[in-house]
Amino acid sequence: MRLFRFLRYSRSNRSRPLIGPLADMYRASVAPSFYAMLKPPKIPQSVLVVIHTPALDVLLIRRADHADFWQSVTGSKDQLDEPFIETAAREVAEETGIVIGSTLVPHSALFDWRYSIEYEIYPQFRHRYAEGVVHNTEHWFSLEVPEQLEVTLAPREHTAFLWLPYEEAASRCFSSSNADAILQLPKRLAGRLNGQPEERAQ
Repeated sequence: MRLFRFLRYSRSNRSRPLIGPLADMYRASVAPSFYAMLKPPKIPQSVLVVIHTPALDVLLIRRADHADFWQSVTGSKDQLDEPFIETAAREVAEETGIVIGSTLVPHSALFDWRYSIEYEIYPQFRHRYAEGVVHNTEHWFSLEVPEQLEVTLAPREHTAFLWLPYEEAASRCFSSSNADAILQLPKRLAGRLNGQPEERAQ
């Protein structure tokens, strides 16, 4: 009812400037859509970072916009020339509060698999990209932390976190490619220890 009265007032008083509480109501109603228009489209190049302990317990975080969507850390490049390794470190810090390069988590803990996949962007997320963009390239990393850390979530993006054994974590993932990355974790880590070269997807 208040919204109806406000809209009726604003239509019948277009020549009068809005001041006080009405002005605040108007700004609050238009600001989200206004700033969404100003935000540049996402770059269709992103990272996936599987965070795990030495025992292969894996961190999952739950998306704020989809209650059943559990995932690893993901995120797009800020700039086209941003190296994937910098994107990975930035997204881990933003989404979990874990700082790569700290005493607890040194730079060497971040493992670049040198592997990328291309997938079709879910229709509900395509409005975030430039018109006509339907595919995204995702580069995979893993990050070993010493134990099941307490993480600090970005509440606008994620609302909960879990540490689970890697196979159980894979089964909880909404994305099949995310689940596949988690299931590959033992093999990837073994290959790193044995000095085997990582593969890159075509």
